[in-house]
Amino acid sequence: MAKVPEKDEMDSFDRKIVAALAADGRMSVTDLARTVGLSKTPCQVRLRRLIDNGAIRGFTAILDHARLGLDHVAFAEVKLSDTREKALDEFNAAVRRIPEVEECYMIASSFDYLLKVRTANIRRYREVLGEKISSLPHVASTSTFVAMDAIKEATRPRVPRESQITP
Repeated sequence: MAKVPEKDEMDSFDRKIVAALAADGRMSVTDLARTVGLSKTPCQVRLRRLIDNGAIRGFTAILDHARLGLDHVAFAEVKLSDTREKALDEFNAAVRRIPEVEECYMIASSFDYLLKVRTANIRRYREVLGEKISSLPHVASTSTFVAMDAIKEATRPRVPRESQITP
């Protein structure tokens, strides 16, 4: 019987569970157990631990944005007027509340943040930029890049091989 790893450790069974769920997040626990080579109860215990320790943060559907009328993507560079920790915390908290901002990264560059913004069209993007993004705390300036086509979009998470995991 395989020993269950400590809270933050991942063994080969855990990596198999993560990889299987990355490929099919709707897989039943019975099918998951069969796929990774465990019986149902140990698989459930491991799955619960992976969820509880944050290795698995949730399950989601992959959406067809064009069919939903949300196929306009723009990337906004944001430069802040203040980059002290308190200002960064205020910006971070506020940007999380804008639903059109799908992703936000702090960047080491001539600007401070890069935002991926998804809207129905350029007109709606202008509204989001003008009314929401530009009004965020400490925003000094923005610059926009509009995506013409998505050549490669993440549709499922990349699961690192064991050799790529650093302790």
